[in-house]
Amino acid sequence: MKQENSLKKKTISGLLWSFGDMMGNQGVQFIIQIILARLLAPEDFGIIGMILVFVALSNSLVDSGFTQALIRDQKANQTDYSTVFYFNLAVSIFIYGVLFLSAPLISNFFDEAQLTSIVRVLALGVIINAFSIIPRAMFTKEVDFKVQAKVNMAASVLSGAVAVAMALIGFGVWSLVVRMLALNGVQALMLMFYRRWRPSLVFSTVSFKRLFGFGWKLLVSGLIDTAYNNVYYLIIGKQYTAASLGYYTNAAKFSDVATQTLTATIQRVTYPVLSGIQDQEERLKNSFKKVIKLSGFLIFPIMVGVAAVAEPLIYLIFGEKWMTMVPYFQLLCIAGMLYPIHALNLNILQVKGRSDLFLYLEIIKTIVPTVLIFLVIWMDWGLTALVATVVLDSHISLFINIYFSGREISYSVKEQIRDLLPIYAISLGMGAAVYGLGQLVSFPAALTILVQIGIGIVLYIGISKLLKIEEFDTVYDLLVPVIKKIKPAKTG
Repeated sequence: MKQENSLKKKTISGLLWSFGDMMGNQGVQFIIQIILARLLAPEDFGIIGMILVFVALSNSLVDSGFTQALIRDQKANQTDYSTVFYFNLAVSIFIYGVLFLSAPLISNFFDEAQLTSIVRVLALGVIINAFSIIPRAMFTKEVDFKVQAKVNMAASVLSGAVAVAMALIGFGVWSLVVRMLALNGVQALMLMFYRRWRPSLVFSTVSFKRLFGFGWKLLVSGLIDTAYNNVYYLIIGKQYTAASLGYYTNAAKFSDVATQTLTATIQRVTYPVLSGIQDQEERLKNSFKKVIKLSGFLIFPIMVGVAAVAEPLIYLIFGEKWMTMVPYFQLLCIAGMLYPIHALNLNILQVKGRSDLFLYLEIIKTIVPTVLIFLVIWMDWGLTALVATVVLDSHISLFINIYFSGREISYSVKEQIRDLLPIYAISLGMGAAVYGLGQLVSFPAALTILVQIGIGIVLYIGISKLLKIEEFDTVYDLLVPVIKKIKPAKTG
């Protein structure tokens, strides 16, 4: 019982700090993004979007799956950490050289002359990130997100302030470049300062082989996943205009504020916690089931609700010039509502040491989207149809993930769908009602959003209570003690 309470306390504490970190960090970055969107043109964001796939793939290569391997390894030592650090650093330097030499080719591919210099400068972030991998892995392994919250917040504020100042002066797209580099630099410096970790002068081939034996499959699967998640930037940048890519880029970043915050919070806390009970089959299944249902109950209505209020929300926040991004944003929100469930199911494969199956799944899941993307481009159905393929792929991939992860913990597709389907249906029903209401009223944008949100909350809570959704009681029981503690403080 004592062990159980300790695990629960550690998990809740980690979740709270992780969620606070992600909300604070994403919140600051979101505000900065709004300011920059008001100051810069869609084309500026489109130019950065053209090279995101190269930056993302480079960072995946530098990590090489070692972060997850170190977190999972309960006996990782100084030699292991030092070995991974030197490998990460060497690979980052090599990749920077490749990107530096390839910059003219990337520029020619997109027919955008200024990309050569932008790629060569922005790629420096790959080397900078190599210094933050080990300290971040150490904090994550200990489920210590308090320090990471401070680091990420400071980095977001400082990098954002520099970017806004540069945009005001007239630096254009370079404001976005410096923002990304400053963010990486501040994070790396502060993580190293707080951790006080230094690598030893040792490189162990034994450590490398052991960790890479688990991590290489995650590396390949991560590269496939990263390539797919960013391939839309590549295709839109090549097939359409820089402005079109700018609309998609901001729609993706806007939807990521909610999606990535919730997904990353849940994933990075539950992975080390579930890894700690990986050998206790029944306990692992029950814990996973509770997390899945609670995640769906909280995340589904948020993402559907945000999609439903997209029109007045984007008009209010970004202004008239960004309204073209509305349908892209709505589609990405509907696809994103399932991402945390994807992440949790894939976590199980890593917890159980099935990095081989993790890789196999990523390969399988690239087939459907590849066919869909090719079909849309070939038929020339347009950008909205291309973005819509993300929604279809998200749902198909979920069934694949559930099937294979479920086999590892005896939690079948039928069970998981049965647990999630009522929440999914209630959320979509609520979203449809909220969207319909927005089409009927003609209030100012801010008032329309408030009315829609109010109706959405009442509908979701009312239906959940009527249908006796178990997670409603769970959330209610968690919030009541918090509210009772706050009330005396206010009255006093």
